[in-house]
Amino acid sequence: MKLRKIQDVEVEGKTVLVRVDYNVPLKDGNILDDRRIRASLPTIRWLLDHNAKVVLISHLGRPEGKVVEELRLDPIAGVLESLLGKPVSKLDDCVGDGVLKAVSEAKDADVLLLENVRFYRGEAINEPAFTHKLANLGNLFVNDAFASMHRAHASTVGIADHLPSYAGFLVQAEIEALSPLIESPDRPYVAAVGGKKAESKLGPLHDLGPQVDEIMIGGGVAMTFLHAMGIDVGGSAVDHKVLEEVGEIRRIAAQSETILHLPVDVVAAPELSDESETVTCSVNEIPDGWHAFDIGPETIRLFSERIVQAKTIVWIGPMGAYEIGAFANGTKQLGDVIAQSDAYSVIGGGETGEAMERFGVAERVSYISTGGGACLALLRGKTMSALEALLA
Repeated sequence: MKLRKIQDVEVEGKTVLVRVDYNVPLKDGNILDDRRIRASLPTIRWLLDHNAKVVLISHLGRPEGKVVEELRLDPIAGVLESLLGKPVSKLDDCVGDGVLKAVSEAKDADVLLLENVRFYRGEAINEPAFTHKLANLGNLFVNDAFASMHRAHASTVGIADHLPSYAGFLVQAEIEALSPLIESPDRPYVAAVGGKKAESKLGPLHDLGPQVDEIMIGGGVAMTFLHAMGIDVGGSAVDHKVLEEVGEIRRIAAQSETILHLPVDVVAAPELSDESETVTCSVNEIPDGWHAFDIGPETIRLFSERIVQAKTIVWIGPMGAYEIGAFANGTKQLGDVIAQSDAYSVIGGGETGEAMERFGVAERVSYISTGGGACLALLRGKTMSALEALLA
């Protein structure tokens, strides 16, 4: 995949619009995980070193075209300022005369951060008038928001129709890291798929099935699979809307000779709480009304055996409710095994990447993507218009 790269263009004295993804978790105005902010630093620093004026564009949360005070980017500006070691001018708007004036009056090597671009209805629908106003702020466009590459929005696709556009260093790194999984992965190639909701993982399972040799399914996704196979999973969440699709995925896996591994035991509890009573039991013996919140020790052993023999690994979605100590073991143990493996291992961002950080093994895997949805879209071979806009 040949990209037009930021380092291939002269940026000195230019105003460069940079789409970053600062959609980070917040609590009481504090940033809980700044990985996406840190991931944007190489591109920003390179532009500053080359005397460009940098205008950053990002979204945060899902304000759905309305101003939501709790989703303003002021906390992000403070963290970015600290990481860069220089002032960041946070604006209270994305477009308009005030923004144009602030950008025109800024000096080369200044950094400006526009307000949450999703406060504007025109962002999600790629409205031409809104896109034109954004594009008028700069001379060049750099897309470094890999996590938003699967979104055909004004700030990811629309601007690229108006300005010369290039890939930032993060996007370049993501494509380089994920390409081996697409082009010629070493075999055996195994996938671990978990997370809370089956619906969000059925598309990836459908498309990954023919590409990989084995898939280990955990988390809430596994409960829907087990239910579809006629197993009583107690009070565990089951997505009844997708039961027919589960059957189709199993059929496709059988046709492509991809082995699906499901849990044989779980850690169950009556409620999701660290203080809750728990029981480790077979998937056939979950007490009535109790929920499976983690995979059990026998499943961990079986899944670990498959990981150890793999040469390529992709992991998308935790094995359980890892945020709660009583239900963290499955995710933690699989993370440890992957970290100790000699295989090429890619973690599909999102909650799984956060879990790897939490359990101290993030530095020992081959790559952690910053974008769960975008990572999946790329691995599945889906068209990503924001990425296509950067192709040489």
